[in-house]
Amino acid sequence: MKKPLPIGVDNFQEIIKNGYCYIDKTMFIKELLDLKGKVNLFLRPRRFGKTLNLSMLRYFFEDTGDVKKNEENKTLFQGLKIMEQGEEYTEHLGNYPVINLTLKSAKQPGFESAYSKLRKAIADEFQRHQYILSSEKITEEDKELFRKIAGRKAEYDDYSGALEFLSKCLYEATDQKAVILIDEYDVPLENAYFRGFYEKMADFIRSLYESALKTNNNLQFAVITGCLRISKESIFTGLNHLNIISVLDRRYSEHFGFTEQEVIRMMSHYEVESRFSTMKEWYDGYLFGDTEVYNPWSVIKYLYDLYSDVGAFPHPYWINTSSNDMIKDLIARADRETKGQIETLLGGGALDIQIHEEVTYEDMYGSGENLWNFLYFTGYLTKDSEYFKESSIFIRVRIPNTEVKTIYQNTILNWLKAAIKKEDFHDLYRAMEEGDARRMTDILNGQLFRTISFYDSAENFYHGFLTGILSQSENYLVKSNRESGNGRSDIMVKSPSLRGRAFVMEVKVSDSVDDLENDAKKALKQIYDKSYMEELRAEGYRKIDCYGVSFFRKDCEVCFGGKEEF
Repeated sequence: MKKPLPIGVDNFQEIIKNGYCYIDKTMFIKELLDLKGKVNLFLRPRRFGKTLNLSMLRYFFEDTGDVKKNEENKTLFQGLKIMEQGEEYTEHLGNYPVINLTLKSAKQPGFESAYSKLRKAIADEFQRHQYILSSEKITEEDKELFRKIAGRKAEYDDYSGALEFLSKCLYEATDQKAVILIDEYDVPLENAYFRGFYEKMADFIRSLYESALKTNNNLQFAVITGCLRISKESIFTGLNHLNIISVLDRRYSEHFGFTEQEVIRMMSHYEVESRFSTMKEWYDGYLFGDTEVYNPWSVIKYLYDLYSDVGAFPHPYWINTSSNDMIKDLIARADRETKGQIETLLGGGALDIQIHEEVTYEDMYGSGENLWNFLYFTGYLTKDSEYFKESSIFIRVRIPNTEVKTIYQNTILNWLKAAIKKEDFHDLYRAMEEGDARRMTDILNGQLFRTISFYDSAENFYHGFLTGILSQSENYLVKSNRESGNGRSDIMVKSPSLRGRAFVMEVKVSDSVDDLENDAKKALKQIYDKSYMEELRAEGYRKIDCYGVSFFRKDCEVCFGGKEEF
């Protein structure tokens, strides 16, 4: 019996106790203790194991105040790598009060509802530590404030300083400094930026973090995770001991995401090694420091599918874990230069960008380079190489893998459909009705020049491009036959009335601009050779026109085949 895969399970205790497959990342603990960072901010893309790692830290370090629970927590680590490292490390097991706060659910449409969600998360953590209220070392005044915060009846200033207050209470009750773990620290800020209340949220988050992390004598150490580095000056003002570990850093590089050897071992365990090349093409490609890393969420999801069907097709699992707002904004705002850069990336090329780690959300659209930085740090781009020039770090970035490329492509196609709906294509329909292939060619070329194209899946792109434009007519119905693969033409356009007009179109993708004319003629010949008109004839249409259309990058050619009337 193979171990179940932990899809959607990010609680360390649940994974170990229920026998889920677990990739041992406990050497993360050793590195934290070796490097002795006071406040550590780990920046990794979403779904790269941040929540599970923080859960692991909680169960390792936490003294729960209950002897039985502490012993249960210790058993979770039996057989894992950290237990082989000696007493220097194991003596920390169950030794500290832990404040564990996750902010990933703070995604509400307005500040009041988002603040309410944060207040609940803080209150829940206070309730988890209610055992300390029995301590005689805590004053009655502090106990009263503790109860108010836990009951969600305290004031704004009480919640903005709640983590510092809780660490003080824990120290007074236990004589041990607290470990503070904050998961997805930037989610409320990202949400607030896109929803339009960034300043209000930034003020609260700044107070919450600064009071707990800046000059807190009751802090042992802190580990914070997120996707983006919000400028130190705007959120972590004066936090000189903040240790930021981004995807550029070589330290800690193997603890988030799966290494290739880990993926190979997992595939061997589930006896699906034959699909390794597909796994690598779709979900590998990230470089954290100098470590090659796979997307762990997608690896687990694909393993789940492969275990029941070794021939299962890969899917872009990661696309469904977020709104991909930054990609949407990138494409919607793209000027001619940016569109060209996107096409370079989609074609397998790379861009050189100067690294800017201390940007804020307000800076995102200040320059193209800022936006590329955001996409790099959030996993939509990865490092190909890096170099130092004129006192600055530069990196060459590319799209990591096929999975991420499909996110760009799907977003582009959706943007294209929306953009086409705003256009007036009456001239194109008139040219099509009049058999004016030259005019049709000119109109389509103009539209191609303004859009973002991708060529590795060129047939998908051009078919979507053409059907999207043709579907804008109120006078015709458009039927796409490409997906059926049953010997029909690519596109049929027909009037709702059988007395009206009908058109058959076949699309070709050329190898060079010089082949456009011949390929358009070949497409037209294919319509006649394979009698694609028969379906329309059988329906009762009497006037049928045929067009062959060929594409190469930003150019197209239309060939008219004349009318058939019956």
